[in-house]
Amino acid sequence: MSYLHFEQGEIKEKGGLNTAMEIEGQPALWQEIYDLILSQKDAIRDFLSPILSNADARIILTGAGSSAFIGEAIAGIVQANTKRMTHAIATTDIITHPHLHFIKEIPTLLFSFARSGNSPESLAVVEQANTYCNTVFHFIITCNKAGALVQSRFPNTYHLILPESANDKGLAMTSSFTGMLLAAILVIKSDIIASLKPALDVLITEGNELLEKYLPQIKAVAEKPYRRVIFLGSGEMLGIARECHLKLQELTDGKVICKHDSFLGFRHGPRAVINEDSLIVYLFSKDEYVFQYERDLCLSIEADTRKIPTLSYNRQLSDLKKSVLEITFSTPADAPNDLAFIGTVLIGQLLGFYRSLSLGLRPDTPSVSGSISRVVQGVTIYTGLVPS
Repeated sequence: MSYLHFEQGEIKEKGGLNTAMEIEGQPALWQEIYDLILSQKDAIRDFLSPILSNADARIILTGAGSSAFIGEAIAGIVQANTKRMTHAIATTDIITHPHLHFIKEIPTLLFSFARSGNSPESLAVVEQANTYCNTVFHFIITCNKAGALVQSRFPNTYHLILPESANDKGLAMTSSFTGMLLAAILVIKSDIIASLKPALDVLITEGNELLEKYLPQIKAVAEKPYRRVIFLGSGEMLGIARECHLKLQELTDGKVICKHDSFLGFRHGPRAVINEDSLIVYLFSKDEYVFQYERDLCLSIEADTRKIPTLSYNRQLSDLKKSVLEITFSTPADAPNDLAFIGTVLIGQLLGFYRSLSLGLRPDTPSVSGSISRVVQGVTIYTGLVPS
């Protein structure tokens, strides 16, 4: 590993070695996760079949923070593949209003995503689901075999524990995010997992290409004095845009304010956030139909007299005269790219990592005040007064 173009001793001294290794280790981790789920595909099928064979079942994807954004990114993919109504609802929303999110008479499959498995909300929502649903199955995807979600035994539960390298030591979720995201898709498609190997190879190849080819350029962009960064994405890329938004803002301890939106949604008011101190990051879709809408928004912003700088991912548009970087890949146009969107989040991770260092922060522990921590602190779970 290159440790993001730093000598290992130097980056360790700067307080970023864990985060650097976790970002760069993701392509190798993705292969490990594929192999893990391939080895469990029969057990996964046997667990999911009873609930998914019910035409009335629904699926809820839940987690807190980055773990919640996993659900946002893949809700449509899960619904399209299971043909069951699927909703991404954060534990932080369910915990206060379980009666608005669970429907007692509807059989429910609850996917819980958790890096540590020790967030108070994670355990409480599993318990609430058992109370508010007559029939509930839990599929827990976590990076920590010692977490409370694993140690607390619930009926109708499948625990998928990812390799130890997914259990980030740094504050910001990096390998844990992409690891759990990939795992969830492979679980839902476990009956055809062998056919996904070419798509996995594309994901890994593009991840390695980004790390090997673009680090100096990304570092140069990250060190520019942008005060606002906006990430735009469509479909599954919208959830990725939100995670990129959090990564850059989190790793810079809030010194860089970030936003996210869809390309079409950005027109409807949120566009007011851009100014001369902004950078817009376009997370382009590889789908030509979707790209038509994305391109139109880009051309509209290009016409802005304030000359807003932009960064493009997945596409190179000659019309974007104010672009500071275009990231493209050598992947053939006809290559299977069902999983390639997962690697897009690396751009948010890398911008956050390099900007954190340029601000004199320590990427492994960027919160100077200690107001944010690896496992959320200070949450009290109240019982006895929950509406029915």
